[in-house]
Amino acid sequence: MTRQLDIVARERPTRNPRFLSALQRKLIERFGSEVNTRFFDPARFPWVAELESNWKTIRQDLDEALLDRERIPPFQNLNPTFTRMQDVPWSALVFYAYGRRIRENCERFPATAALLRRIPNITTAMFSILDGHAHIPAHFGPSKGVLRYHLGLIVPAEGDQCCIRVDNEIRSWREGKSLIFDDTFEHEVWNRDPRRRVVLFADILRPLPPVLSVINRVFMGMGKHHKDVKHIEKTAIRYARTEPYTQ
Repeated sequence: MTRQLDIVARERPTRNPRFLSALQRKLIERFGSEVNTRFFDPARFPWVAELESNWKTIRQDLDEALLDRERIPPFQNLNPTFTRMQDVPWSALVFYAYGRRIRENCERFPATAALLRRIPNITTAMFSILDGHAHIPAHFGPSKGVLRYHLGLIVPAEGDQCCIRVDNEIRSWREGKSLIFDDTFEHEVWNRDPRRRVVLFADILRPLPPVLSVINRVFMGMGKHHKDVKHIEKTAIRYARTEPYTQ
């Protein structure tokens, strides 16, 4: 396996993000483990217990953020290429975007930012706010190189009133409890309650064998410089500074 991966690592880098994503996925599916797992046991990740034990501290920061809702951008404003999300009442206060730290939000909410630093190999983090009677349509995550983490902060209802489907598995959130899943499987979210649902949303690098882990980090580092990621960073900063949003 090492010889084959070394050959890939020496290939000339491409600027085509779709090609990179497809190559990354093929390598992980060939040489990784648990590639068909939808939901992962949060207890396997040592840092989860610390976040869950401090979820009320994070909730306090969220409550403060919600008092100044105009500083939380609609999800579609972060990246206009998310065309399927244009009509979804979904917004996100971003702390990290594909490895890019949003300094203004981290400094505004230092307690949450400090807890996020306790998560190894974090690439993206945000308060993900879905309004009542909302549905995020079925879609696929772009990278097999990460796993997605949700910590329930405001959960208006449990069960099928407020839930996430990942492929053929459905789970609901609980306040102060975690879900970890592979978002490259088709997934969608419902909030049938009139009240909002909020989770702390984070992406972490997928645990992989050592050589493949290095290659995965290279791929993720290249994605950090993509124009869409820079747009997300710029927009998140503008909202954090209460500057007017422009395309």
